[in-house]
Amino acid sequence: MRGLRPYGDALGVPSTIVRLFAAFAMVGALVLAGAAPVRAGDETFIEVTPNSAQAGTRVNLRASCDNVNDKQAEVTSEAFDRVFLRPENGFLTGSVTIPGDRPAGSYPVNLRCDNGNTDSTTLTVLNMEQPSKGPATGGGGTAGGTGSVLLLGGAGLVVATVVFGLVSSRRRAGTGS
Repeated sequence: MRGLRPYGDALGVPSTIVRLFAAFAMVGALVLAGAAPVRAGDETFIEVTPNSAQAGTRVNLRASCDNVNDKQAEVTSEAFDRVFLRPENGFLTGSVTIPGDRPAGSYPVNLRCDNGNTDSTTLTVLNMEQPSKGPATGGGGTAGGTGSVLLLGGAGLVVATVVFGLVSSRRRAGTGS
């Protein structure tokens, strides 16, 4: 007479293995779902990444024109003048550099699609002063070349340890132990 297996099923497969298989199957399904190409929805939008940027840096633009993303669209702003977005992977994308002399502030970014749709977002331009260089304190490290002294001391310590080990093993071998 066979007893009941506390963690088994009718086929004799431990439930732990069944649970692991189910977990791997779920992870695989999520990975496959994430690998599907992303498409823009039926809406018009414009995104600026990052939405706060230092004057003189580059920002990325991504937009959708109500799922009609096979033609370029125009984006205008006082932050960077005008740029045209081009179709890429179901969206309209592009990038632009904010001029270095652009004053700090919030600037509207306006999308105008070929089909007449429009949308806007805001780009915050930062104009922080660049940090000054630190004081001239030398080439690093401390004076007197302590780096080479430490290196030689470490090498000497390794050699002393090896010699001590050899001498100790010869003494034990000579005493007959």
